[in-house]
Amino acid sequence: MYLLLVLGAGVIAAYVFREIVVKGKKFTSTVKLHGKTAIVTGSNTGIGKETAIDLAKRGARVVLACRSKQRGEAALEDVKKASGSNQVVFMQLDLGSLKSVRSFAETFLKSESRLDLLINNAGIYMQGRTEDGFGMMFGVNHIGHFLLTNLLLECLKASGPSRVVNLSSVGHNFGNVDFDCLNKHKALGLGTSFMQVLQVYSDSKLCNVLFNHELAKRLQGTKVTCYSLHPGAINSDLARNMGSLTHLILKPITMFFFKNTVQGAQTTLHCALQEGIEHLSGRYFSNCTVREVYAKAKDDAASKKLWELSERMCGLA
Repeated sequence: MYLLLVLGAGVIAAYVFREIVVKGKKFTSTVKLHGKTAIVTGSNTGIGKETAIDLAKRGARVVLACRSKQRGEAALEDVKKASGSNQVVFMQLDLGSLKSVRSFAETFLKSESRLDLLINNAGIYMQGRTEDGFGMMFGVNHIGHFLLTNLLLECLKASGPSRVVNLSSVGHNFGNVDFDCLNKHKALGLGTSFMQVLQVYSDSKLCNVLFNHELAKRLQGTKVTCYSLHPGAINSDLARNMGSLTHLILKPITMFFFKNTVQGAQTTLHCALQEGIEHLSGRYFSNCTVREVYAKAKDDAASKKLWELSERMCGLA
């Protein structure tokens, strides 16, 4: 009897934890976006795809910016069907290629008249090198989005009030930016063990928060605001490049303790659409709520140094 009571209490506690903590807050605004244009990077899958569907349902013209033409075009049909909107287009974007980022920006600026929302959602979890020789996670998670944002800034300013939303992770708390390694190797770290790869991922997520911090300062006086965020632990395919054994071990954990992709998109939508948060530009959000960050994530000197290094690496300086 006692054992049954303990088991029952455990089940109830787990259910409450899942309903309240895991699922998190839901963005409930009914704001409409007719006449607005949004770009969502990495929107062929996961929370990026759910974000695109939500924005399209609200009437926005949504650009799906994805690396794979095949997966992007398949997602285009899915997003159109799920949202009931024909104002959705696919444009190829490989964030691991500076040439592709420049080509995407040029195509977008020629074909579209405005940009109200830039959702820098795409992310990768794997070591390797980009086309330009950057460490894969530094190149895709940071440099690609850094260049994309800068190339589209004038359009964002002209369309204001507009917003840039930078997806980061709670993992940024464990990150560090090794400028010596970046200068020598164009990478945040070179290791390939599980812990070393996880560290580099965390480092890249710190770069996202520092980029957002510096971007907000540079946008002062404009009608463009920016926000970084932790979407939650998501049961998506971000970890598709992990080994099969790791997948097998993590599957029961992710099934119960991680958000699904709809739940994972809620803080992105909050940062993109919530009215009255303009004064929080540059801040970091989690569970649809602004959060404080460690000193290293709002370090003025480090964010400026990262910006200037990124400019040089992209050929903007």
